[in-house]
Amino acid sequence: MKYLCLAYEEESKLSALSREQWLDLRAETLAYVETLQQSDQLIMTKPLQSARTATTVRVRNGKMSATDGPFAETKEQIGGFFLIEARDFNEALNIASRWPSARIGSIEVRPIQEGLPTSNRY
Repeated sequence: MKYLCLAYEEESKLSALSREQWLDLRAETLAYVETLQQSDQLIMTKPLQSARTATTVRVRNGKMSATDGPFAETKEQIGGFFLIEARDFNEALNIASRWPSARIGSIEVRPIQEGLPTSNRY
């Protein structure tokens, strides 16, 4: 089963890391990515640019509005994602728990819905 893992990060915490700490975290992350690729559990992963570059789009009453920044007013924003293949939800949680930035942020794990249901969305 496929799971989308959203890595939430607090930019100020990452910015506060020394260059050496950042390079260590980066190297650890790249090594974990390689491990997941070799086990065929990683489908795709990408970092995102700063939340400061985000724009939130809404359409209400047929009119589009765009607001700078992420929609949620939180300290943590989505910093990236990884799409994985796991036997079950417990294995997906285990994979997510070993993602290095989970130690300073959080990882949201959500099962991928195969196809859009006809009865209702949720």
